[in-house]
Amino acid sequence: MQRGADLGRYEPIVAAALEELKRAKVVERIWALDHTVWKPESAGIANRLGWLRVGTQMRESVPQIEAFAQEVCAEGFTHALLLGMGGSSLAPEVFRNAFGVSTGSLDLSVLDSTHPAAVLAQANGLDPARTLFIVSTKSGGTVETLSLFKYFYNRIADALGTERAGRRFVAITDPGSGLADAAVRHRFRKTFLNDPNIGGRYSALSYYGLVPAALTGIDLNRLLDRASACMNQCHTQDAGSTDFCTWLGAAIGALAGKGRDKLTFILSPPISSFGAWVEQLIAESTGKEGRGILPVEGEALLPVSYYADDRVFVHLRLKGDGSVDGTANELRRAGHPVIQIELDDVYDLGREFFCWEFATAIAGHLLQINPFDQPNVESAKAGARAMMAAYQKQGTLQLPEPTAVDGTISIYAPPSLPVPDAGSALRNYLELADPGSGNASGRSYVA
Repeated sequence: MQRGADLGRYEPIVAAALEELKRAKVVERIWALDHTVWKPESAGIANRLGWLRVGTQMRESVPQIEAFAQEVCAEGFTHALLLGMGGSSLAPEVFRNAFGVSTGSLDLSVLDSTHPAAVLAQANGLDPARTLFIVSTKSGGTVETLSLFKYFYNRIADALGTERAGRRFVAITDPGSGLADAAVRHRFRKTFLNDPNIGGRYSALSYYGLVPAALTGIDLNRLLDRASACMNQCHTQDAGSTDFCTWLGAAIGALAGKGRDKLTFILSPPISSFGAWVEQLIAESTGKEGRGILPVEGEALLPVSYYADDRVFVHLRLKGDGSVDGTANELRRAGHPVIQIELDDVYDLGREFFCWEFATAIAGHLLQINPFDQPNVESAKAGARAMMAAYQKQGTLQLPEPTAVDGTISIYAPPSLPVPDAGSALRNYLELADPGSGNASGRSYVA
């Protein structure tokens, strides 16, 4: 694996951030599980640091996970469908898309949508007798995930009978959750109880990621070897040196503080699904208290002149893939900070999962936010629960009145935005953008 960076005039800024991290002994305090690295209060931090120990914990569980994978393959299962949202589904998607499926293993699909077309596509395309359903939710009460479970359980019960239906289901959840109880009631084949001190977006190397990975035939020990090597480098750095993950956190955190807060990923096609995972990790972890880092992934590469001075580019490539090297070099020459990470093979993603988690924690310290809570997610869940309760009570949804209607388009906007028609609404909204807030030099709305 090779790593490097061209930061140009921003090198002194990152160097100063690293000196501050060393002076405050931030890395040592993180490994000591010291919540004051981020906030004076321990709430929402002390119970979210289990990911730091996950390599050792999961190593002990590998034989159990692999034995389970061998068992279901031997019984004739050929497919697996994971039902989950966000942190429960993104790492399994990376494993399936980047590694593929080994001969004799289960072909994994992920359903993280409640859109009827997406649900029906999975329901109609899978053989209930040969499909294993993985219900994955940390809280055990995620409405979307439980709704998907009920739908598919009823379909399987209708097709195979209730006595056999439960054997088609596996739960991955935290101890004491509602899903853990449901798994007992419905006689699930297996329940994997995860460390409750690991947050969903930091769970790639826990049961949430490794159980689906094993079902597709991934060598878990090899994957964890790469992750453990990274953990050891972070943990045992020499007094005069800095490991790459700490440096990476210092770079993205310090540059965000200087207006380079659009972290843009350029990925080799075979590992492009990693972008969605790291996007959620960074966005949910740092976007709060009026500051943060905006991850940009999946964006079409544009001429270099289109990008404003608010970008940091991460070129994550597989060894031997030079498909986007030209663009990365142009960005360097134009003075944009470019971080390059080269993977020897897809198993190096084990290292990347942990490295980006650690770097995000470091960046959170520099941004003076708690990278482990999710206030906006929780408020959205509370709003959804309130809407459902109102619907159950009244039989209808209370929908807001549109500000304007243009043909078949309904427009909802605050009073400060005049919206006589859809075109005006879009123009007025885009005019609110300033350089550094998503408007690329006034030429194009690229963020």
